[in-house]
Amino acid sequence: MSVDGDLDVAIVGGGIVGLATALRLLQERPALRLAVLEKEAELASHQSGHNSGVIHAGLYYPPGSLKARLCREGKAELEAYCASRGIPFERIGKLVVALDEGELVRLDGLRERAVANRVPGLEVVGPERMREIEPHVTGIRALWSPTTGIVDFRRVALAYADDVRAAGGSIRTSWPVTTIGDRPDGLVLRTAGGEELVARAVIACAGLWADRVAALTGDAGAGALRIVPFRGDYYTLTPDARTLVRGLVYPVPDPRFPFLGVHFTKRHDGEVWAGPNAVLAFARDGYRRRDVSVRDLAEVLSFPGFLRLAARHLGTGLAEMWRDISKGAYVRELQRYVPAIRPDQLVFGPSGVRAQALARDGTLVDDFDLAGSGRVLHVRNAPSPAATASLSIGRTLAERAIARFGL
Repeated sequence: MSVDGDLDVAIVGGGIVGLATALRLLQERPALRLAVLEKEAELASHQSGHNSGVIHAGLYYPPGSLKARLCREGKAELEAYCASRGIPFERIGKLVVALDEGELVRLDGLRERAVANRVPGLEVVGPERMREIEPHVTGIRALWSPTTGIVDFRRVALAYADDVRAAGGSIRTSWPVTTIGDRPDGLVLRTAGGEELVARAVIACAGLWADRVAALTGDAGAGALRIVPFRGDYYTLTPDARTLVRGLVYPVPDPRFPFLGVHFTKRHDGEVWAGPNAVLAFARDGYRRRDVSVRDLAEVLSFPGFLRLAARHLGTGLAEMWRDISKGAYVRELQRYVPAIRPDQLVFGPSGVRAQALARDGTLVDDFDLAGSGRVLHVRNAPSPAATASLSIGRTLAERAIARFGL
């Protein structure tokens, strides 16, 4: 059974990146016959709707990387879009805190990287200025990024969807793609229920399922990377404790890991989140500790890259797991930055699952990975700051699709 006739482009994945890509394509080619296909009943159900809502300024990313360029460009485009659509956002600023002398070299390296990435308004501050910015935070030095912001990314994604529909695009929810076949006039996409459509080209923005969709297309690089789901649990501060944090308070990152460590995030709704940790999720959509998928877990544990990663960072992994099950350990980590916080002021809150691409040699893929072959483009890896960079990622994919597929 065909859906809406043949298409020029089918986009697999109704998260913020897939929707931004659809919007960019229709802005460039208004006559395109385009559909976004989402496996869930609602859009933005996974990473796009389970994140802390930070608009990143570009502090962390290697100069010259896709992340660095697309984050910088995407932040400006996102803020302009939000302003035009009446979506509130706020530049509340981020304080990256060094607790001791041992972290100062890494803090200096972070500042150099941020300067190379042209992050505006940066300031290296000592304890006195730190107390002006965040009165309850302790540390010996910090990097202050005043233009880092917050927004509701799920609301942004749904606004993209409204604009896609208004531009003539189709959005299909509860449409899980299970097979993608080749034929002379295009690619045939099918669901397990027998629905199908034909598209001249496919752009896969499948997030947590990116490697599986790549395998459906016979992508040459599909076996080289595996998506490993990492769950991050947050605590929320009780209303009486929210005054302990004014904006965003982060640790100095360890360059060996793509995860930033536990931090404090003031949210667009006034809540303050503390976290997340980073532990292996036992299912790709495993937002609760008890969520287990035998298939998902077996794929991770049998992948050589994960075994190498686990052996290399066993101590760090065990510490993350301990903080996941011990509230006391979690609180002690948070108190290193905000000593006044008490255990009774933390309530177990939401969780998110991050799609992290892992290579067979055990290397965590750090940069965005946008690639493909034939009539398919893939987003193989798009962790944070993908939401911030969504419009610039979408523009990049749209430009590549127009050039490659002759749209």
